[in-house]
Order: sequence, then C-alpha cells, then structure tokens
Amino acid sequence: MNTDYLDPINSLNMPEMADMTFAMDFLIRAKEGVRNLSIALTETASPDVRALLRNHLMQGIALHQEITELMIRKKWFHPYELNEQYQLDQLSAKNTVMIGQMNLFPDDTSRKGMFDRTPDEHIGGHKA
Repeated sequence: MNTDYLDPINSLNMPEMADMTFAMDFLIRAKEGVRNLSIALTETASPDVRALLRNHLMQGIALHQEITELMIRKKWFHPYELNEQYQLDQLSAKNTVMIGQMNLFPDDTSRKGMFDRTPDEHIGGHKA
C-alpha cells in the first residue's frame, strides 16, 4: 500500500495523539523539575535560596498535579487502572512503530490538484 501521508485525510486522530504525547512529555518534565528542585533544596545552605527553591518546588508539585488531573480527565493516563494504562501504553508503542515505518518523504511531493486553486491564482484581480 502506497499511502500519501502528506494528504490531510491521512492525519485523522493525529491531533489528539499529539496532544496526549505532549501532555505525557510535559508530565515527565514537571516530575523531573520537582525531583531536581528537591535535590537542590537539600544541598542549599542559604535561607533565601532555600525559600526560593521551596516556593518553586510547591509550584512544580501543583503543576504536576494539574497536568495529571487533565490527563486523567481526558483518559490519556490511568494511574489507578493498570490494565487500562497497559493497553494505552501498548497502543502508543504500536503507533510509534507505525509512524517510524511511514514513508514521510515520498519522491513525489507535488500537491497540485489537492487544493481548490493554485497559490498564485488571483481572486477578483487581487492576489490571494
């Protein structure tokens, strides 16, 4: 099968899959931030710096919670339903392999005929 992945019709469900991926990456980064701030807090002697780090740590924890709640609400993350999370992780792995096997850069990248007019076509005597 020679699918044209540049054709918008072949990107169905991609925005939600991308949103889920970005949210998971954001969650991981928030967790890393909390971990790094915790370590920095234990290694800092200055009371002013400790107060600053403690404030950032509380903000990081709140951000992590907010992202987690969003992902749970959207059904992108199932921390209490391991079987459902496992199924979601399997789907993610399958999609990753599928995307890796796509021919995203075909020899023919011409999109002529896919749009209702050519980009340089004039409308009412004015450039579009």
